[in-house]
Amino acid sequence: MFNFFKKDKTVSISAPMTGKVIAIEEVPDEVFAQKMVGDGLAIDPTEGIVVAPVDGEISQLFPTEHAIVVKTKENIEILIHVGMDTVNLKGEGFKALISKGDKVSKGDPLLEFDLEYIKKHAKSAISPITITETENFKEFKKKEGEVEKGKDEVLNIKL
Repeated sequence: MFNFFKKDKTVSISAPMTGKVIAIEEVPDEVFAQKMVGDGLAIDPTEGIVVAPVDGEISQLFPTEHAIVVKTKENIEILIHVGMDTVNLKGEGFKALISKGDKVSKGDPLLEFDLEYIKKHAKSAISPITITETENFKEFKKKEGEVEKGKDEVLNIKL
């Protein structure tokens, strides 16, 4: 049955970090570069703060606090992974400002991280922002260039 009156819904995802957008295919980690974790982009951060990219709920906070999953009301899960191989830092240099299950608004601080520590001790500070399930999207647009956390849209998804 067709519904000719149904309008497409667009979900906009803001930059969770300030920095330069990098294509997901150029992330220095095969799991992310080959989109095994999902499609999206990465940000080479210029400061150590992660903010909520959307209004939603924290559906996952990794024990080492290097990665967070925010779920939108449309059930889109956004994985924010700070740096490469940062799980090996065992939480050193990270401070979560939220807990699993917390409701967040776009722009709310989620995580602080020591950018210089990560640059020195991890493989890279480049941070993927991926959408884990993209196959049902009608359109998936990505932004390029410099972005400011909480202000610039980096992904637009048409459902």
